[in-house]
This record gives sequence, C-alpha cells and structure tokens, in this order.
Amino acid sequence: MEKETPTKASIVSSLMAVKRRSGKTFSQIAEETGLTNVYVAQLLRRQAQLKPDTVPKLRASLPGFVDSQIQLMMEPPLRSYDPSIIQDPTIYRLNEAVMHFGESIKEIINEDFGDGIMSAIDFFCSVDKVKGVDGKERVVLTFDGKYLPHTEHKVENMVSRPKVPKE
Repeated sequence: MEKETPTKASIVSSLMAVKRRSGKTFSQIAEETGLTNVYVAQLLRRQAQLKPDTVPKLRASLPGFVDSQIQLMMEPPLRSYDPSIIQDPTIYRLNEAVMHFGESIKEIINEDFGDGIMSAIDFFCSVDKVKGVDGKERVVLTFDGKYLPHTEHKVENMVSRPKVPKE
C-alpha cells in the first residue's frame, strides 16, 4: 500500500503544535535562534527553508521536533498562500496600508535609489511592539529588502544571445 503524502496544512499543523507545546512565542524562539520573529513563523508555516546551520539552534529552542519534521523543514518549501486570508482583519489592514501608502513608498524608493524595487527574496521582516507617545502599544513592522535596480535591456548584455561579430 502506498504511503499518503501529508498535506502542507497537516505539516504546518504539526509544526505549530510543537511551538504551542513549548509555550514560547515567535519572538522568544527568534531570540534563542538568532532569527527574526517573522522568519521563525515562516519556517513553521513552511514558507521558508530551514538551513543546516540553524538546525541545532532550533532544536535547542524547540526540542519537541522529531527528525522527520526537521527534514521536511530543510526541503525547499512551496511558498504559497490561501487567497481567502485577505478576509482576516489583520491581513486585510496590512494589504490596505500597502495599497494606501504604496505609491508614496515607490516614489521615495525611486527618488532615493533610482528606478528599481525592493527585493522580497533578499528580505528581512520583523514585528516589534513599542509604546507610543500616548502610552498605548504600537505595532512596528520592519521590511528590510535589498534594492534591485531595473536594467536597460541592451542586446549586447544578453548572455543568451550569440555575439555577432561586427564587420
């Protein structure tokens, strides 16, 4: 009989169960592993790949993982999302904030860096809590992405095209 392949949802559920049993927050695990709290969440949601150097730190922080879970987390993930998550109020508001401030952010990136974008691959993200001037808690989201300039598409720079000798 063929063994059934676990679904991404069941894998995530098993990884998150280890976190829940530990009683630790993403920020506590992040502090213990040297990762950002968002990256820890990405690992446990199978949105990021666990690297070999991080395995001992993660095992020390969350000793409840079994070898098969660690091995799964070390495989390249299928980075995806459920489109219905936009219905969650927090995710909806994040989307709303990016849509509302997006043009201004783009203009400032272009003004300060030139014609280009912020990478979401060479990218760090964290969530922090601070007290506002009114004493109320505030959410600080940090997006720290590498700048990627757009390039002019000159044929001479295309390595996929054979060079034609000039006469």
